Amino acid sequence: MTVKISHTADIQKFFEQAAGFTNDQGSPRLKRIIQRVLHDSAKLIEDLQISEDEFWQAVDYLNRLGGRGEAGLLVAGLGLEHFLDLLQDAKDAEAGLTGGTPRTIEGPLYVAGAPLAEGQVRMDDGSEEGVATVMFLEGQVLDPNGQPLAGATVDLWHANTRGTYSFFDQSQSEYNLRRRIVTDAEGRYRARSIVPSGYGCDPQGPTQECLDLLGRHGQRPAHVHFFISAPGHRHLTTQINLAGDKYLWDDFAYATRDGLVGEVEFREDGARGVAGRYAELKFDFQLQKAPDSDAEQRSGRPRALQQA
Repeated sequence: MTVKISHTADIQKFFEQAAGFTNDQGSPRLKRIIQRVLHDSAKLIEDLQISEDEFWQAVDYLNRLGGRGEAGLLVAGLGLEHFLDLLQDAKDAEAGLTGGTPRTIEGPLYVAGAPLAEGQVRMDDGSEEGVATVMFLEGQVLDPNGQPLAGATVDLWHANTRGTYSFFDQSQSEYNLRRRIVTDAEGRYRARSIVPSGYGCDPQGPTQECLDLLGRHGQRPAHVHFFISAPGHRHLTTQINLAGDKYLWDDFAYATRDGLVGEVEFREDGARGVAGRYAELKFDFQLQKAPDSDAEQRSGRPRALQQA
């Protein structure tokens, strides 16, 4: 017989006390959240008959996950970050907010404060010259009516040929492959960069440990991240996933969505002033009108900041 006590009045009263409802200090919002976490956790322990060993293994796992800074990676890998996008899509549909380039996950590897350029910029520091394929990335930012948006900010970042990101990979120079571009009078942005590689979770890390137990891989396709913003328009968090990648539609982080696949064209015609093979990727973004000023801003998610 399975004993269940989480629903009893005494246990509910105990959880209210633990969540701070017996005092008038602190945050009422957090108190409600913690009470729900305690209640649902207790019910999970009872319903799935979680053993003490399993419980303390989970606590140890959370300690190791935080120690490695992989919590943001795990929530993407378990689909929770994608769920937030699906939830917002549903809210938008209910509110009649439609159109524009689809959103998708931000991921945990953004760094604030990248160098700002007007119209066009080179993103790479040249350290992978002779190894990487030069890529010319360009397009327009458009308003809801398809008209160019001058003065929009295109904040973009991506991995190098090894699938690692500057700041988190200390071997790379500061802000390598990270830039902000203000669109020109025709709403255009242009960047010279390199073709990025996809990447996988650290095989020795706690995220991959969890995925292994779920029978899942931890691989991502090659992709480029974007924040797109413009006054009076809704902030867009999205990414382009590169066509032809093995993991394009098998992304462990569930970031690939219809309308976000970029077709890379490879050339060797010398037209761009590059000797040998180079790549071109063209992608336009269409923003929605902002229903209020808050919608113009990206979320308040904590993000890394390069120290001066």
